[in-house]
Amino acid sequence: MTTALLTHSDGLLHVTPSGMPEQVARLDYIQRALADLNLLRVDPPLADDASIALCHPQAYIDFARSKVPTDGFSGLDRETDAETFLSPTSYNAIWRAAGGAVKAVDMVLDDEAQNAFVAMRPPGHHAEQSLPMGFCIFGNVAIAAKHALEVRGLSRVAVVDFDVHHGNGTQALLQDDPRALVVTSQQMPLWPGTGLASDRGPHQTVLNLPLAPGTDGAHAIAEYEAKVLPALHAHQPELILISAGFDAHQDDPLAQLNWSVDTYTQLTDMLTNAAQTLCKGRVVSVLEGGYDLDALAACARAHVQSLIKAA
Repeated sequence: MTTALLTHSDGLLHVTPSGMPEQVARLDYIQRALADLNLLRVDPPLADDASIALCHPQAYIDFARSKVPTDGFSGLDRETDAETFLSPTSYNAIWRAAGGAVKAVDMVLDDEAQNAFVAMRPPGHHAEQSLPMGFCIFGNVAIAAKHALEVRGLSRVAVVDFDVHHGNGTQALLQDDPRALVVTSQQMPLWPGTGLASDRGPHQTVLNLPLAPGTDGAHAIAEYEAKVLPALHAHQPELILISAGFDAHQDDPLAQLNWSVDTYTQLTDMLTNAAQTLCKGRVVSVLEGGYDLDALAACARAHVQSLIKAA
């Protein structure tokens, strides 16, 4: 089979204020980095409210829709930070980011692709049930996980989040469902300040891996081998979803981990190999962070090349 790439020019229309690290150029750099790769290229659809409502109440969906401005910028933050904005052309980007994650699950489960990468923005792993934060409006990967469980009828899924920031939103959206294993590695201490190893969730289906500032990719790989692989094998997921943030790279301006491009190759290989054993190689990866543009492009390309190799 093949690797699907779900991306769209609408993702370039979610404009953020000048100086924000979550910017249009992020997707532009990724799209150009992947342009020459042999991928099944698919336009991500707009998510319907029913899909988004698998994780977010309708009142919140309506709130997000109502906040799209006619001009300028609209801030969405609710006493959390000052970094989550909408512009007049944000709507399609936001709804395609969620819709692309759902479509990728359907493609992989229907054997239209072995695995998939959803290259859309804004990211999603900080968005909680009714709380936008950290550049995120909807929990794209959590919505995809819930779609796999509730709509496609899978018995168990796993989400692995290797963004440098804790996937607090994904944990909040999925931790009450024992069918979903949530693994998230993050630098600690670092915003948003959550993700202690002792926080296992109400069903012991959350695995947090705090990583100390200054540690490198070899340390992370060892942690994944010692803790993440056993957790995946114990859970026996029928689909592995990846929250693919590339901001643990040593050049990223928002954190202090020392990962290299090769770290992402090794992590992706590790997860695709586990998927071959556990779930017929079924992997859906969804873009999260990464704010040094050159490092983001290089790491995303390496990640997708690993997915192609596994397809």
